[in-house]
Amino acid sequence: MNDPSSAPVPRLLDGIRGPADVKALAPGQLPQLASEIRAELIAVTAKNGGHIGPNLGVVELTIALHRVFSTPTDQFVFDVAHQGYVHKLLTGRGGEFFRKLRQTGGAGGFLARAESPHDSFGAGHAGTALSAALGMATARDLRGTDEHVVAICGDAAFTCGITLEALNNVVSSTKRLIVILNDNEWSIAKNVGAISRYLNRLSMSPTYNKLNHDVEEFFKSFPAGVEMNRVYHKWKRETKDFFMESVLFEKFGLRYLGPVDGHNFEALNRTLEFATHCDIPVLIHVLTKKGKGLEAAVNSPEKFHGASPYDPQTGASKQAAAGAPPNYQDVFGQALVRFAQADPTIVGITGAMPSGTGLSHLAAALPKQFFDVGIAEEHAVIFAGGLATKGIKPVCAIYSTFLQRSYDPIIHDIALQNLPVTFCLDRAGLSPNDGPTHHGLFDLTYLRCVPNATVMQPRHEDELVDMLHTSLQLGSPAFIRYPRGAGTGVKIKDQPALLPIGHAEVLREGSNIMLWALGPMVQDALKLAARLEAEEHLSVGVVNARFVKPLDRTLLLSHAACIPLLVTMEDHVVAGGFGSAVLEVLQEADCPVAVERIGWPDKFIEHGSSVDVLRAAHGLSPDNIYRRVLDRWRNLSTERVEADV
Repeated sequence: MNDPSSAPVPRLLDGIRGPADVKALAPGQLPQLASEIRAELIAVTAKNGGHIGPNLGVVELTIALHRVFSTPTDQFVFDVAHQGYVHKLLTGRGGEFFRKLRQTGGAGGFLARAESPHDSFGAGHAGTALSAALGMATARDLRGTDEHVVAICGDAAFTCGITLEALNNVVSSTKRLIVILNDNEWSIAKNVGAISRYLNRLSMSPTYNKLNHDVEEFFKSFPAGVEMNRVYHKWKRETKDFFMESVLFEKFGLRYLGPVDGHNFEALNRTLEFATHCDIPVLIHVLTKKGKGLEAAVNSPEKFHGASPYDPQTGASKQAAAGAPPNYQDVFGQALVRFAQADPTIVGITGAMPSGTGLSHLAAALPKQFFDVGIAEEHAVIFAGGLATKGIKPVCAIYSTFLQRSYDPIIHDIALQNLPVTFCLDRAGLSPNDGPTHHGLFDLTYLRCVPNATVMQPRHEDELVDMLHTSLQLGSPAFIRYPRGAGTGVKIKDQPALLPIGHAEVLREGSNIMLWALGPMVQDALKLAARLEAEEHLSVGVVNARFVKPLDRTLLLSHAACIPLLVTMEDHVVAGGFGSAVLEVLQEADCPVAVERIGWPDKFIEHGSSVDVLRAAHGLSPDNIYRRVLDRWRNLSTERVEADV
């Protein structure tokens, strides 16, 4: 007979179907639940990759939030939302759905209103939670309901201008808002700037908290509670600075509570319960350990902020195949180091993404020529403009999707003044596991209409180095976009070439169809041309467009004059992109050639297991493109025959 004592103990986590189940647990069971959640997070992200460090740090905090509040009636707004995995597990999204995290058909890597009613506001970029939560709290007040609204913000969010703008408006908009400041001293890289140093001083000194507690207890001892509470708050505002450094948040009208140990259930519960009864906006300063429960993540918080698949025992990343080409970000970073060593006026600027952009190479080799401004992309762009007015050559390395936040500075502060700033847009194209907030599919559209801008994309690593070299000599705004991940493996020349601006490159001649391709789509175009020739006996040429602005009008119009079908191929939305630029040139020249545009549809692309999976889902697999081009050619041929008849 089987020994019943040897049967596995059921996990508490397996019984969590929603927040009510979290509330039903006894306080003594919470540490076990926290341990099980951490084990689940590590197992899933070790296989799929994901934001493991931030989530390991907020396990107790998220459990405590669901013990005190009741979603979806009460509403949580997570900043960035990459620390929302625990929230997903506690709101009915565990099991197989969570185990397919960031994969096709599984849970998304961020929060999204479409995924669950417990996700009150979607996100993927930093600094939005406080503004959104303030809007929701104000709407509650206007409607006369009484639910709680809680914004959960990382300390790095307070380096973001949007958060500070919201902070300035809290007390003029509502009297009931709870803000959690999750302070782990990190965004992706180590936090930088005065706000970070201020929070560190605040968290290290108990002076304020002891003073606040003792004086509050003194005033509570008087019988006239309401009136004395008013006197207490007035006294605190007017006299506290004599005793200690000012608490910044109280200058904005929020009551500051903390610091609170973010891994202590009793302290969290007591503070959150108190906050629910406050009649003024409250900020709770919670101290957490990023990566808690995974030693490798604690020791390497930047690597494990958003990790690729890894060994859960050692923390070692699962290695790419031997001989795999270097990532574009590293090719860029190493080339910039080489150029900056030869020219001390070249500097690199990042917004809290030194490793992700490859600028960590510059930071290590030439730290005086490297600037990390934190999550402040608008500032990064204008800061670069200021540097450029003094003869410095700034290179701003910002993901395509994050550069969207800097659109007005690009136009107003850089392009209008024609300042020589180089922008390197990593993650142009899909970031498949991260989904729509991180896909870089819109930059050509929003940059193509900006005067003075030169916009280009390389087909491989060597051409990326050539474009960086060219942009640094250009003397005007330049934008280079390139995809996430590994390059093609092409050898990089010892000396970069200076590319002629606005000149495309013919890689293969053709007389029936000419494929004008951009960036990584050039490789697809070469394979497509070979297949059409082998299977359909068509003469198909390929052009590496290189420049989207200025476009090679001379070459394009020469092709349009003698080739029946032009096909544009881009890793970008079709609306307003490279193909649209081609159509505009042809229309202006009154050239009626047939054009087939290949690119992403006019919709937000979901997350998925890989680029290939998502391309197939949206008609962009090699077979889909082959059939589409062939069908267009056959229809065109039929039309020509009918016209001749």
